Amino acid sequence: MLLLAGAGAAPAAGSGPGPARPVVETGRGAVLGRAHGAYDTFEGVPYAAPPTGPDRWRLPRPAPRWQGVRDAGAPGARCVQLPALGPGGPSGSEDCLFLNVTAPAARDRGPLRPVMVWFHGGGFVNGAGDSYRPDRLAVLGDAVVVTVNYRLGVFGLFGHPELGGAPDFALADQQAALRWVRQNAARFGGDPGAVTVFGESAGGLSVCAHLVSPASAGLFQRAIVQSGSCSTTMPPRSLLPGLGTYRPFAPQRRAVEAGTATAAALGCARPARGASGTALDCLRRLDPGRLATTELMQRFSSVSYGTALLPEEPRRALRAGRFHRVPVVQGTTRDEMRIFVGQTLAAYPIGDAAAYRARLERSFDARTARAVGARYPVTAYPTPAVAWSALLSDASFTCPALRDTAALARYVPTYSYLFADGDAPDATGLPERPELPYGASHGFELPYLFSSVPLAAPQRALSEAMIGYWTRFARTGRPGSAPGAPPWEPHRSPSSVLSLAPGPGGIRTVDARTRHHCALWDARWPDPRPGTSGIAGPWTVAEVTAATVPP
Repeated sequence: MLLLAGAGAAPAAGSGPGPARPVVETGRGAVLGRAHGAYDTFEGVPYAAPPTGPDRWRLPRPAPRWQGVRDAGAPGARCVQLPALGPGGPSGSEDCLFLNVTAPAARDRGPLRPVMVWFHGGGFVNGAGDSYRPDRLAVLGDAVVVTVNYRLGVFGLFGHPELGGAPDFALADQQAALRWVRQNAARFGGDPGAVTVFGESAGGLSVCAHLVSPASAGLFQRAIVQSGSCSTTMPPRSLLPGLGTYRPFAPQRRAVEAGTATAAALGCARPARGASGTALDCLRRLDPGRLATTELMQRFSSVSYGTALLPEEPRRALRAGRFHRVPVVQGTTRDEMRIFVGQTLAAYPIGDAAAYRARLERSFDARTARAVGARYPVTAYPTPAVAWSALLSDASFTCPALRDTAALARYVPTYSYLFADGDAPDATGLPERPELPYGASHGFELPYLFSSVPLAAPQRALSEAMIGYWTRFARTGRPGSAPGAPPWEPHRSPSSVLSLAPGPGGIRTVDARTRHHCALWDARWPDPRPGTSGIAGPWTVAEVTAATVPP
């Protein structure tokens, strides 16, 4: 999906070797970390064997054992990917199944700590675990935090008849990391019986998938879904005229059909005359650079369902009650779509009310366009671009998440939030548009959880409150309350959503369903007008900005 890889996050800073670098004995061998005072880090720890050569497009296998002590003082290679923003060639390696552990330094004192396993965003085509610095989560929240690399794009979500479908290798990698955590958490002071999976954007979609995947049973006890609910969807032509309806989950036949066509285009439809092996053998012999093209990385960026790992479309599974019974925190940002709309305005402007109406008519059927235009009149917003972003944020993120929250809350304690700091710092480096300030946009809550950019004093207080909520939930299954703020109660009604903003009264409960016109969207979307579903599969910031932002 159109997700920023590591929005608001920065690579972890490593300290030089000290006199007493920590050593932990894992199930595959000892690792030598780095001490940072209150916390230690162990980076580049392999959790599975390299999926290279003949193991390309195979389910992950345990990492080989090693002798002696392995240096875990720096991150391992990132998985093969394209740039998150703008043009450029592929980077990374297929030998990339590494994770990073950040743990409070005093691991031998007191009870075991909760473990939080982070799956990064990036639209399933870019991103890495080491883009996030979880030291404040670990220290302030007294938790062990694990960040994970997983296979991306054509390497992680490929399908082909010879594979028996589309095995969702990206999800399988994440499950392998969770099995590693279950086996090794206690060695780092973590409680293997108190594991929380959390992620944003594609990472949030991953958490959604694990909630309904039979193969994820028992691998975690709590879940946090940030800006990536199971029902996330987006109207056609929302950002650019050639983009169709966005759905992050697709039936596996699409990936299999795309894989068959890809093999033919790469000369691997059938073995060459005199050659031995199968189409997959041929594809596995190709240089990764032949596969890591923009076209192929984008073509294989939807998570397949109807597979062994994901038998059912996640949103339908949630509504039928077929998911793991664990407590859930789920939420979105108030202005999710502003950052994406802003990057396409130069190529696809919304300069006046007429352009706004034209967009409504391109994205929705006539009755829905009239209803949406009446509920979101352009005159009620500073600019047409702000109006368009507001309705897209509600239709694509906020209301779908609230639908899922209501489904979850029928069975498990579920806590809903809306990040609403309109002055949140922008750590993306994207160019700004004066007619569309980013506000509380997609990924802008991440600096409040991960150490990355400076925050003003009221924002630091909000950050501490959010870290407290997230880590208390990881410890107890209940986020509790922050000083001077109302308790965060389980979702029981549309007014149970906790709005997260800085300053006095910034943390308060709101009726998000009414504020964001969810009755309208529940009645009118996501059923698109026939024939409007253009490009199948998700889009990323890279795809949009490469076409619209000068290098």
